[in-house]
Amino acid sequence: MEFHEKLQELRKHRGLTQEELAAALFVSRTAVSKWESGRGYPNIDSLKAIAKFFAVTVDELLSGEQVLDLAQKEAKEKEKRLRLQVLGMMDASAAVHPLLPLFARREDSAVRAVTLLETGMDAWMKAAFIVPLLLLVLLGALMLVCGRRNEKASALLQKGAFIVNALGALLFTAALQPYAACVWFVYLLVRVFFVCKNPMIRSVSAM
Repeated sequence: MEFHEKLQELRKHRGLTQEELAAALFVSRTAVSKWESGRGYPNIDSLKAIAKFFAVTVDELLSGEQVLDLAQKEAKEKEKRLRLQVLGMMDASAAVHPLLPLFARREDSAVRAVTLLETGMDAWMKAAFIVPLLLLVLLGALMLVCGRRNEKASALLQKGAFIVNALGALLFTAALQPYAACVWFVYLLVRVFFVCKNPMIRSVSAM
């Protein structure tokens, strides 16, 4: 007997509706309906809650192969959440770049590291530097706030941040800003590492 059949049988044996079971497990009725129709499995925590609620073991609910598949899926989900948090926080940290000595000011034959406000550049040049910074911060904030809710939206946000990161690195390089360019190229390397490990981002990038 498959998991969805066992769950349905246990629920009906208790005389519970899907709404009542969902309330007891602190999940939505849609989740219970999805599990009972065989369209998905609960996560490890929900599975333990189900087993405890019906006084059965996890092994009685799932076969050994299903438990292994669920554990692997859970590990992948945790890795995705960690990746999203790292990239989101990294991008959001660009908000402090204008306040750090990441920009160059040439004084005679020397180059001094200063903040963006201390460079003595024209306002339009500073604005050109601020634009990619703000875009990266915005994309990072969106990753942290709503990226976890939708996998495709998360991949699109990461793709957008990749493009902004690459263009920003080129901009700082072309403007002879070696310190800022180095930081952005490091960001880009981190992003490339995560993209290579995330097939979902690659598939969206190919669209």
